[in-house]
Amino acid sequence: MEDRKLKYGEEAILNAQLETWENPYPDRDYKIEITFPEFTCLCPRSGYPDFATIRITYIPDKYIVELRSLKLYLNKYRSEYISHEAATNKIYDDLEKLLKPRFLEVVGDWNPRGNVKTIITVSSKDKETVK
Repeated sequence: MEDRKLKYGEEAILNAQLETWENPYPDRDYKIEITFPEFTCLCPRSGYPDFATIRITYIPDKYIVELRSLKLYLNKYRSEYISHEAATNKIYDDLEKLLKPRFLEVVGDWNPRGNVKTIITVSSKDKETVK
């Protein structure tokens, strides 16, 4: 296979880092909902592609996520071998660490494979109910 130069989108995804903006209304509770309907990763067991809609809902504190950086960050998963559970939890952990929001929920709504549909929900409100 011949060496080729990365296309600009591939390079942007490869170097993606989550970034923040200052919350323009830190004194107000308001909800931000983000949907990413074309999430892909690879099954760590079979190598087959897995597809999901990732839904992120949060109430910001000091920071909000910069959307382009989020898009590129989520696209980094397309060549990663990772389970549904691990991907959804990692996205939650990375956003929680970056934003320290007042509330955060990440839902991985996974497309059926083998006639099995999976929805993984990780939420800061669940910390009190799941022990």
